[in-house]
Amino acid sequence: MSKLLKKIIAATAISAIVLTAVFMNLNKNSTSVAAESPKAATAAITAAPKYVFLFIGDGMSYPQIQAASDYLGAVAQRRDSDILTGNKYLNFMKFPVAGSAVTYDSTSFCPDSASTATSLSTGYKTYSGTINMDETNTITYETISEKLKKQLGYKIGIISTVNLNHATPAAFYAHQASRNNYYAIGLEMIQSNFEYFAGGALKNVTGDDETKPQADLYELAEQNGYKVIKTQDEASRLTAADGKTIVIGETLADSGSLSYAKDAKANEWKLKDYVKKGIEVLDNDTGFFMMIEGGKIDWACHANDAGSTIADTIALDEAVDEALKFYYRHPSQTLILVTGDHETGGLTIGYAGTDYDTYLTNLTNQKLSYAKFDSDYVKGYKENKTPFKDVLADVKKNFGLLTQYNRTADANSKLVLTAYEYDLLKAAYNKTMSAGSTERNQEEYILYGNYEPLTVTITHILNNKSGINFSTFAHTSLPVGVFAKGEGAALFEGYYDNTEIYDNLANLLKVK
Repeated sequence: MSKLLKKIIAATAISAIVLTAVFMNLNKNSTSVAAESPKAATAAITAAPKYVFLFIGDGMSYPQIQAASDYLGAVAQRRDSDILTGNKYLNFMKFPVAGSAVTYDSTSFCPDSASTATSLSTGYKTYSGTINMDETNTITYETISEKLKKQLGYKIGIISTVNLNHATPAAFYAHQASRNNYYAIGLEMIQSNFEYFAGGALKNVTGDDETKPQADLYELAEQNGYKVIKTQDEASRLTAADGKTIVIGETLADSGSLSYAKDAKANEWKLKDYVKKGIEVLDNDTGFFMMIEGGKIDWACHANDAGSTIADTIALDEAVDEALKFYYRHPSQTLILVTGDHETGGLTIGYAGTDYDTYLTNLTNQKLSYAKFDSDYVKGYKENKTPFKDVLADVKKNFGLLTQYNRTADANSKLVLTAYEYDLLKAAYNKTMSAGSTERNQEEYILYGNYEPLTVTITHILNNKSGINFSTFAHTSLPVGVFAKGEGAALFEGYYDNTEIYDNLANLLKVK
């Protein structure tokens, strides 16, 4: 055989090997891609739901959910039985699909609401404090709600118990380098042309700089075709025929938010009422997307107020029940998701002082939120220099904490202050009553955070006597639960990054 022929045969063999390797590699890559995205493949063959509810408990992770569930179980427990009958499941805890989402952002494993809501609404990570922009603040991200409105013609509703231009609701319509650009966020809200906004008042209505007032956001909204409603009577008469609407709660509480569930009057609209009205005005044959935020779960956790945390978590669940009623009318066309953006407070069910026991029914003695106690009581204590003994009487009335156990009265001995707790409360009272009490050194911050020393100490003591504890006044890196029911729900099982919630929704709804 000639040398030339041998070279040709050798070259042909090498080419064959190379081609085989290439084809094998291509096949391997395609198999790998398919293996890496089974949910995308499933979404491609799943009918897109026409009606999507995304509930976000701000600051709500497993501890908040379980605390509410255990509390309901404790309250329902037979008083004449020593046998614990267990927790009472919230509506969404009974959903057929449950998953977990990791929440870190580009800044920290303990992220903030702006960045985590960005992940949920766009599928991108970014820095804490940034809304729907990249880390360079030069690229903006289009949200799932914007895409659904533009590409599919869905009607959009945004509901929150806190300010409508606060971080989480803003992440579904705004694009800002800072979550504190409230006025600019408000302008984007008006320009979004989303059909239904409902919840707390807008922050910085006439601009972020009080010395340089700008056009009133509500007036601008009306000029852009929005009907601005500020009473429950008007809200009750609202219909789809009214067009684009902004509904602001008639009774506003701390920082212009809706009332804590624990403080709301019997006839006052709660989160569930805004969801019910939203369904009424958004329902149409094309479809709708509704984001509902239980924002004050986060606020209560920041303040380490377990009673208010539980009450607002239950209120979120009651709002979920309104979505469930709609689901049962449209079971093959509806998807309900319930999740959190991050965990707040490092809440734990269990405390060293109660060993292996919990006494969650102690929390039934709390009559109002920390914020309302501040406004209705502490403010007056400072102005009137109220004596400590009179303060203790209010503490007993509003939180059930006792300085001594009266055997002739219907009292709970587990609520009696120990000498250690009494001293903590007295020190906190002194700090609250002293001038410059908002200034904190490290030791004081660990004890009180940025809250009224007296109030946060009261809730700490009641929490601990109930068997609940908080580790921080900030956020933690706990994963959040993801609960799903309806069309495409199976996509949300597993343990994954929070950006995949957006990815699954986008793939399911067929938006680009």
